[in-house]
Amino acid sequence: MLKFNKSFSSFSSNDISKAKEFYGHKLGIDVSDGMEGILKLNIGGSETIIYPKPNHEPATFTVMNFPIKNIDEAVDELTSRGVKFEVYNDSDIKTDAKGIFRDGGPNIAWFKDPAGNILSVIEEK
Repeated sequence: MLKFNKSFSSFSSNDISKAKEFYGHKLGIDVSDGMEGILKLNIGGSETIIYPKPNHEPATFTVMNFPIKNIDEAVDELTSRGVKFEVYNDSDIKTDAKGIFRDGGPNIAWFKDPAGNILSVIEEK
């Protein structure tokens, strides 16, 4: 039987240098360069790959979630670093002025990387 011992996720970007700046400096993630223009995000012993794609189209769903302990502290810290959080006022999802969804499920706030991919910080209880 096939047995998997390791995995990694990946998604695309239309500008790896902007991605490197965003993930490395604004988010404070350990980033490294991979082969053929690939960017590696090293997070807690796991790796996520961002690969260059000239005809990139942003994902319409959350591609990466960052579990955190305190949503307000995380949003405030990231906002101070220049991260802009999405504010939703839809029938399904309503966030507060800071961009935090607090109604039904874990507290979560969404933001986008320079390529328009959707990311989130999500509060662990």
